[in-house]
Amino acid sequence: MSSKNSVMVFIQQDDGIVSEVSVELISKARDLADKLKVKVAGVLIGDGVAKKCEDLYPYGVDEIFLVEDKRLAHYTPVPYTKIMVDIIKKQSPQIVLYGATTTGRDLGPRIASNLKVGLTADCTDLQIGDYKFKDSEYKDILYQIRPAFGGNIIATIVAPEKKPQMATVREGVMKVGTPNPGLKGKVTPVPFTFSDSDFPSEILKRLREEKLVDLKGAQVIVAGGIGVGSKENFKLIYDLAHTLGAEVGASRAAVDAGFISKDHQVGQTGTTVRPKLYIACGISGAIQHRAGMSESARIIAINTDAEAPIFQIAHYGIVGDLNDVIPKFIKAFKAKQ
Repeated sequence: MSSKNSVMVFIQQDDGIVSEVSVELISKARDLADKLKVKVAGVLIGDGVAKKCEDLYPYGVDEIFLVEDKRLAHYTPVPYTKIMVDIIKKQSPQIVLYGATTTGRDLGPRIASNLKVGLTADCTDLQIGDYKFKDSEYKDILYQIRPAFGGNIIATIVAPEKKPQMATVREGVMKVGTPNPGLKGKVTPVPFTFSDSDFPSEILKRLREEKLVDLKGAQVIVAGGIGVGSKENFKLIYDLAHTLGAEVGASRAAVDAGFISKDHQVGQTGTTVRPKLYIACGISGAIQHRAGMSESARIIAINTDAEAPIFQIAHYGIVGDLNDVIPKFIKAFKAKQ
């Protein structure tokens, strides 16, 4: 397969560790590339990160363009943009994908501006399809799908006239494919000559705060919404989560009301999750929230409103007051143990 018109992924690394969203994007890129009958390319920039390439081949990347320099150990906008623009111009990918992280959201627009191409931000799905406009028909272009107008609609955006078609993709929305150890790829080192002007800024100190909540990795999540009623009443959510060995999630409304911190937020503007069990307590189920949890293996909804949208996607629904239902849940689970 030709290196031209490939599906390219910017492989983000932090402290030498490849970000999970980059692995998710490689898996999705493999799916898109198979439909287009092209290869998957990656660009990995950093220092001492060559050994990470072997870990990525099983997910479907065919070739990784590697740029290493001590000054590239951490993301800085000017040199990273220069490298990506140069590689994109030389390799002519059809599609370029970035994670919708702080790095991807900063880098993507810089590259789009330089190349004078479009960029769709915070996509939640990507598909290949055709598009017809007036007398023009475009084959096998990228459908860039994302919530719009405050999450009230799902928009499909196309940019057919210029390539590459570029998008940032939210973390957690693309499923990581099953790794195939038999898949092999190659590394292409890209020599780059830098000048002092390429590094107008210097990182003096990095402060990182580790998240105390691991929603993406949780197998069971108990989430509370505005229907919980108060910050104090959120203790019920914590009690049920503790009993089940679960993480605590929340809707945006609950976060905005000050019931719980934003680290716990699930949904369009929070974390996208796919646990084995998701228990939604006092959550109405607005589209913004459903976008972040609808692919959970099992969903249990507890709400006093029988018409609440959350019941449309719930596998099991309980119409009732969570103040009555949750203590019974806890009691029944402990009795079973």
